[in-house]
Amino acid sequence: MRFGIKSITMDDISRELGISKKTLYQYVANKSDLIGQLFQQQAEQEKEVMRRIHMQSANAIDELLKIARYVMEQLRQLSATTVYDLQKYYPETWKQLESLHQRHVYTIMKENLERGIREGVYRSNVNLDIVAKLCVGKSSLIADDGLFPSRDYNMSQLYREYINYHIHGIASPKGLQVLEKYLAAERQSAE
Repeated sequence: MRFGIKSITMDDISRELGISKKTLYQYVANKSDLIGQLFQQQAEQEKEVMRRIHMQSANAIDELLKIARYVMEQLRQLSATTVYDLQKYYPETWKQLESLHQRHVYTIMKENLERGIREGVYRSNVNLDIVAKLCVGKSSLIADDGLFPSRDYNMSQLYREYINYHIHGIASPKGLQVLEKYLAAERQSAE
């Protein structure tokens, strides 16, 4: 995640693990297989984190803000080189990850919208399907280096702005009050 995919060799990986390449190849067919397995494992871990966030959140807005913090942490650890390498050298893995990510984001956002409507913090007239799909699309736009070049935009700041924009678009008056309380508490703890 830090150094990119292309620059790391199977020799580097086996050396880091303290095993021979022959032993490594008993578990993976090749580097492409290893990368696919690693990202699949990462996706499963992310699903578990999202489940825990959902269970530990006081309400839908709290949940969305916690998800945003988690995503920002993950984005800080991910180098632009890794994304570039994955797109260029492992396009099939990239397509699979994008598809998995889109389905995952859609599900999380739709469930969050349903929860927020039940709790009265989101407007009751929000079209769940459309807004969840808009979230999928917007999250892809944020990762678009052509639109938001990493040299010009901080990924965490982009995501923070997106979440703020999203919540203001769906929140009820009660939800805006809840959001302001969270933001005030966040500002106070930063001081």
